[in-house]
Amino acid sequence: MPQHTAEQRRELGAFLRSRRALLTPEQVGLPTTGRRRTPGLRREELALIAGISATWYTYLEQGRDIRASPQVLGALASALRLDRHEREHLLRLAGHAPAPAPHEPAPLAAEVAEIPHLLHPRPAYLIAGDYDVLSCNQAASDLFPDLAPSSDRPANLARWVFLEPAARDVVVDWEPEARGLLARLRTLHGRHPGDARWARLIDELHAGSAYVRDWWPRYDVQVRQSGRKRLRPPGRAVTDFAYTALHLAEQPELTLVVYTEVGTGQESRSGVGTCGTPAAAS
Repeated sequence: MPQHTAEQRRELGAFLRSRRALLTPEQVGLPTTGRRRTPGLRREELALIAGISATWYTYLEQGRDIRASPQVLGALASALRLDRHEREHLLRLAGHAPAPAPHEPAPLAAEVAEIPHLLHPRPAYLIAGDYDVLSCNQAASDLFPDLAPSSDRPANLARWVFLEPAARDVVVDWEPEARGLLARLRTLHGRHPGDARWARLIDELHAGSAYVRDWWPRYDVQVRQSGRKRLRPPGRAVTDFAYTALHLAEQPELTLVVYTEVGTGQESRSGVGTCGTPAAAS
């Protein structure tokens, strides 16, 4: 049976509370019973809809050491109207998916670190599960200024988005993009209970960003995916980019992200640059 840690139980309770707060009695077909002190459904209302004991559900939300079956969790997910990714997150937090043990990341092979440079002139970078930038080409470095490693740690895309002023100039629709990034970070963080690397990153983001402090308790979750976004390259006008996210087969939490300007072939530039030395990235 997968280990169900105290931290996971606390996260499970926080996640259930955050989803419960998003529903109103009217949305689930319950009568309105006057003024409410807190937003969302009451615990006993959610338990009624899910067909479980209100006391037992309260224990689950309080993070007590009890086990919920996949069937019960499925009933809760339906009552809370969770999407597929939220359901998967709920099951993982409840101990029905193996959580990886804390570990130091394996060194990045030089041939893997070289991939973004082979994709020049398209901006490309390789990120770890915690959004550390392991390798990026010169086009990405130009597109995302100040996304560079310091003397004692690698660059980190989440730190760049929330703590680097240049991000507000480059990312045109900053707030929805930042919300989505934090939701993906929240999802990945839930898969690494007790990992000090994640704890340090989350603490740093909380300390430096009022947006993180406001949005984190809402417990939005997402998974990494491809899409489009509007960016303002330094010295240029707002440009639409399509980006593709690819996972490495041997290390699925490593993600290669490649940007292409919509409507252009990006075939005129050549040459490679560095954002961290590929052979030394780790």
